[in-house]
Amino acid sequence: MTLAEHTPKVQNEFGKDDFKITIKGDILTDKDNAGAAILEACKEVKNSDPVEIGSYKGFTMYLSYAAFGNEHTLTLKGAMSHTAKLGLDSRGNLTRIDNALNGMQGRLQAVQKELENLYNQQAAAKIEVQKPFVQEQELKDKIARLVILDNELNMSAMRSAPSRDTEVVAKRVRPSILDSLKQPPPKGSMHPQKSKSEREER
Repeated sequence: MTLAEHTPKVQNEFGKDDFKITIKGDILTDKDNAGAAILEACKEVKNSDPVEIGSYKGFTMYLSYAAFGNEHTLTLKGAMSHTAKLGLDSRGNLTRIDNALNGMQGRLQAVQKELENLYNQQAAAKIEVQKPFVQEQELKDKIARLVILDNELNMSAMRSAPSRDTEVVAKRVRPSILDSLKQPPPKGSMHPQKSKSEREER
């Protein structure tokens, strides 16, 4: 059952003036008795596992207990779930249950609006997907240009870098200062240089 199908049913139930609730298989039409029956059901539920206790206005009622807050929660399940925190006041609990259901219409409208927005977004996305990519050719041209420039840079780097063979030959031809020092001096440089006084005597 969809949310839209469930909404008029709940509205019709709320439009009735007669009170009727089923608890533990008993159909109750008196609110005081119904409130007391709910409190009795609370005494039997002592854990967080939901326990079905009856039905109200077309919703199945489940009761659970939270030890942390020491409180019982009544959940009404239909197309949507609605919860009400219960206290120790029998009539007050019935009011809380009705308030939870009365707020359902607003929640239904909010959910339906959200669904409508999602459907609109989906339809818009389908239209956008079918549109051609205007900048596709421009992007392809730029990518091709980048590839050409990259190749040119690589070729330029290869031309400017000396080859390994050239480097080896250069190292072999280059004279070594240490080797030059190890070589004997030329013959002309073997005679000792005369002093200034000796040159003057001559």
